Amino acid sequence: MANIPIWPGSSSFFPGETPFGFYDSDLDFQTDIDKFAIFASRRLGYPLVDIELQDINFYAAFEEAITIYGNELYAYKVRQDYLSLEGASTGSALNNSYIVPNMGNIIRMSEQYGTEAGTGGNVDWKSGSISLTASVQDYDLNAWAISQGYENNDIEIKRVFFEPTPAMVKFFDPYVGSGQGVMNLLDSFGFGNYSPAINFVLMPINYDLQVIQQIEFNDQIRRSNYSFEIQNNKLKIFPVPTSTTLSEMPYLHFQFILKSERLANSIISPGDAITNVSNVPYTNPVYSQINSIGRSWIFEYALAICKEMLGYVRGKYQVIPIPGDTVDLNEGDLISAATAEKTALIERLRSYFDETSREKLLERRSLETDYRQKELSQVPFLIYIG
Repeated sequence: MANIPIWPGSSSFFPGETPFGFYDSDLDFQTDIDKFAIFASRRLGYPLVDIELQDINFYAAFEEAITIYGNELYAYKVRQDYLSLEGASTGSALNNSYIVPNMGNIIRMSEQYGTEAGTGGNVDWKSGSISLTASVQDYDLNAWAISQGYENNDIEIKRVFFEPTPAMVKFFDPYVGSGQGVMNLLDSFGFGNYSPAINFVLMPINYDLQVIQQIEFNDQIRRSNYSFEIQNNKLKIFPVPTSTTLSEMPYLHFQFILKSERLANSIISPGDAITNVSNVPYTNPVYSQINSIGRSWIFEYALAICKEMLGYVRGKYQVIPIPGDTVDLNEGDLISAATAEKTALIERLRSYFDETSREKLLERRSLETDYRQKELSQVPFLIYIG
């Protein structure tokens, strides 16, 4: 049987002896890595039992534990701040940056609603018009779009300007010329051209609104009111146009957007922007900046890795011959214990990060405020006699 390498009891680290060298130049790392090797070997039973590991095994475990700690930490940070980070530059690492929550992504999302509502957004509304024809009620706006050079079915109608005469034109002011102390209020504000009245009494504005609404309801219910319906860009207008209608409204105007522009404006491809969680510019942590809480977790996790490695090594040499007998090694116990410890440590770390999330901290502050108010309410109020 081949000789099994045994831990000699001490080590002396030199940069370049870890698998990746992520932290080799860090002075705190160089100091702690040999201390960890001694700590891990003693926790595994040295010098009472032989430890079938070498210094490079301890070094690899220590580097891996730091990297996993950084991965969990920055994965939490990405989850916490991704809405504020998406679209930002990937040019510099964010490890020591304070991320101020912002509404940039929420505003970008709301632009889509602005486009649909006609109050802004990121898609231009275009204008078009077609000629009305007497006795023709149906108009194919897809055919119009093709004649204008647009792709078939690429337009989406947003607004049709097919409206009756404004109710204000039919507005009746019973106080005109009545000698009720009238004065040209609207003319004094430059609004006289927008009303048929000659002079005005200062009436509540809700009165004018009710009269206008009454006129519109009258036209809508009692008369053949102007209206339209549109399905798949097929426009049907009511009432059917007549020669009289055409003399007042020879063209029908409308506004539309291009579906292709909506899609194109929803896909942004900047060269150096954060587009997903994989290119958020977090790098490996700086070991010297990790506090004692983090380092304690790293020591425990690296020890679990060492325990797992030792279990696999001992699994190769399951039985060791000794004079007159054999010794069974405990590889199964080591591997199962290491697996359970690694799982528990990851869960503990994630729970710790979750407890320090913005949501949990605000919730805790709110509870503190409530308890403080309850405590202050127990303080007797003094009565001052003047």
